[in-house]
Amino acid sequence: MPLNSKAVYSKQRPDFVPFSSRRSVVHSTNGIVTCTQPLAAAAGQKILTEGGNAADAAVAVAAVLNLTEPHSTGIGGDMFCLFYNAKTKKIHALNGSGRYPASGNLEQIIKDLGFDPNVTQKLPSKSVLTVTTPGAAAGWVDTVEKFGSGKLSLEQILAPAIELAEEGFPVSELASFYWRENENFIRGASPNFKEILKVDHKAKDGVRSPSPGDIMKYPTLAETFRTLAAKGKRGFYEGRIAEEIVRVVKDLGGYLSLDDLKYHAQTGSQEVDAISLKYQGQNITKNDEESNQGVEVWEHPPNGQGIVALMALGILEELENSGKIPQFSEAQHNSTEYLHAIIESLRIAFADASWWVTDPDVEKVPSQELIAKEYLAERAKLFNPEKAAEILDHGSPAHNHCDTVYFAVTDKEGNGISFINSVYEDFGSGIIPKGCGFILQNRGANFSLTAGHPNVVAPRKRPYHTIIPAMITNISDGSLHSVYGVMGGFMQPQGHVQVLLNMLAFNYHPQAALDAPRICIAGDKKVIYVEEGISSEVIEGLKKMGHPIEVLSGWKRGMFGRGQLIRCHHDDGKLVYSAGSDPRGDGMAIPVV
Repeated sequence: MPLNSKAVYSKQRPDFVPFSSRRSVVHSTNGIVTCTQPLAAAAGQKILTEGGNAADAAVAVAAVLNLTEPHSTGIGGDMFCLFYNAKTKKIHALNGSGRYPASGNLEQIIKDLGFDPNVTQKLPSKSVLTVTTPGAAAGWVDTVEKFGSGKLSLEQILAPAIELAEEGFPVSELASFYWRENENFIRGASPNFKEILKVDHKAKDGVRSPSPGDIMKYPTLAETFRTLAAKGKRGFYEGRIAEEIVRVVKDLGGYLSLDDLKYHAQTGSQEVDAISLKYQGQNITKNDEESNQGVEVWEHPPNGQGIVALMALGILEELENSGKIPQFSEAQHNSTEYLHAIIESLRIAFADASWWVTDPDVEKVPSQELIAKEYLAERAKLFNPEKAAEILDHGSPAHNHCDTVYFAVTDKEGNGISFINSVYEDFGSGIIPKGCGFILQNRGANFSLTAGHPNVVAPRKRPYHTIIPAMITNISDGSLHSVYGVMGGFMQPQGHVQVLLNMLAFNYHPQAALDAPRICIAGDKKVIYVEEGISSEVIEGLKKMGHPIEVLSGWKRGMFGRGQLIRCHHDDGKLVYSAGSDPRGDGMAIPVV
């Protein structure tokens, strides 16, 4: 690869990179869409060419992904985004997550599930009682209204998705895999399962999971999108769609009501203050001219878990400054010492997040205190450079699921949006409102059922949320450095840390930063998953330190998430975007000509 002093390219020749990095970086000066599915990326590109900005394009992408990857996302789920306004250099955060039904409370849930109130239990992840108010529909409308160009209507923005839903589209390989893996669950979860399977009169019940390349149609979802486009939030949260949502949830024993949906339509998505941490690790200054004063990493605040990434980065910087870990050289990428530092910093951060991350409208969440240098210096004292730490207070992340869609969009004006949309686990709750074509999320599964816990379930409360968008700006002038994210349950902040350091500390270009093998802490099994490509010597070194290791390959590599990244730099007076798309997904980065 050619050298570049602005660190857009790796300094290493591709044959010297210790892992397979086969895709090229995609460059553009007019904007880029990078996401997990090419048809969705093309929809975003179309909106940009028609005069829309990054925010308009993001909603178009989200809508098409509802069709092409229903196992991960949809209008029946939630969304979060960070929007960078190029004119003001300000980052706006939008919380599009829904709340628990007003009639649901801890005592009622325990009674309905037949649990012993004296025994700590968890909500069954696929129970109808995990269904929370869908926030995505309002979030899409609010994204366009708050951050859009004003040049395109919602009907124009949703047009690519409506056209694909009505005329049909070819199914991608990974999407087909997840459809087939979950077909029995889909059939058993909802009486309306036929709406999200392929019509085939020779198949059981006249429907089946689509195979790669099969044409899939969603006539009922097309009608849902048309209603949202014509009537806005009221079209989704009131009237026929709302009534069908409530009817199917009530029939299955859930709590969601028309008042819950109307309440969300009236309150809308929340525009909140993004949280950030200034990261000035020593490696940045020697590798990146535009970031020679360091970078500021931005995350969405709780009830999202982005604070985990900021805490881990702050702990790593403290360990470096105190001499507990070295200034890692490029040759030490994914070494035993480096991965040990990553694992332990993340475990410390997760221990706090598992207690503190909840709905800040209901409980006090000390976000700024958790990312303060003084506090992180104290937490860094738990790190032992020789071995894995003992069990930490408040525990580790509960479990890991890698279902969600994340995508990044930039436009010719210099705006950027980091956008994430999810129904949580594979196909969410599996519950489909009749004639609507979408699945309701099971996000309530992340609530605690322990009285007194900050994240305990409560009426109209939002749960701990795994989905998190991220951005990076340059400390020197507030300019946009990168728009990025790594989807996949509790993998997300872990991916944020690893991809960022791949870029800044180890000087990998955007595609290589995503390609590099990753690790994932899975708290439920007390296991550290390691991706194929990390050397056997490193794995043995981690085991000797006390880390229980399991190596994943093939389809199981989905555990490590699917990231997207757009890096920004200037050359010859022009803003240049350089993008990568994770090879663990079906997607790609598409530039605007």
